Amino acid sequence: MPTEEATACQVRWAGQSLHLLPDPAIWWPAERVLFVADVHLGKAATYRALGQPVPGGTTQENIARLERLIEARQPEQLVFLGDFLHAAQARTPALLAALEAWRTRQPRPACTLVRGNHDSRAGDPPDSLRIAIVDEPHLIGPFAACHHPQRHPTHFVLAGHLHPTCTLYGRGRDSMRMPCFVHEGEQAILPAFGEFTGGWHVEPAPERRFYGVGGDAVWALPASAGAT
Repeated sequence: MPTEEATACQVRWAGQSLHLLPDPAIWWPAERVLFVADVHLGKAATYRALGQPVPGGTTQENIARLERLIEARQPEQLVFLGDFLHAAQARTPALLAALEAWRTRQPRPACTLVRGNHDSRAGDPPDSLRIAIVDEPHLIGPFAACHHPQRHPTHFVLAGHLHPTCTLYGRGRDSMRMPCFVHEGEQAILPAFGEFTGGWHVEPAPERRFYGVGGDAVWALPASAGAT
């Protein structure tokens, strides 16, 4: 069975060694920081509140994956790159109780939420969760932690929002779509962490690199990834 380190893809951005994890997340080992984008907690509950017959259990799955990630890496900081809660309807007693239980079990790491577009509608997490709330860009070392993809004059941007996916094409009409990390210039976009979030297909470009997330691994894809 492959080791946890073997499943990560190591890159060097902004002069720093980073690990792209299949959870998905970015691990910055030098400063013991985890970056996670687009958890969208309570999205399924939001749809059910609108009368849509969608499955339950995604909140517990997301929290369990987050706990495993924290236990494996033991970060000092966890930075959420926006869209922590999906909507105001997501603030159900069950979801808030699950989050309270998570923070009771894992009082560390220090958590920061960079507000995203869904956070503006859902509202900030309760103070009892001890999550610091900031607006983008949030500067941390050589990185600008953002929700929306953008350029920064001095820092390398880590962002979310797009839920990026790419497509690999084989012989004939075979194809496989997968979530991915996208790197272009001084910016990288993370795939969505949350279950039931969907994805946006990112087209290939000459300077754009894709890192596919499949199964329990992340790997650099050929430059043609996403091309028909």
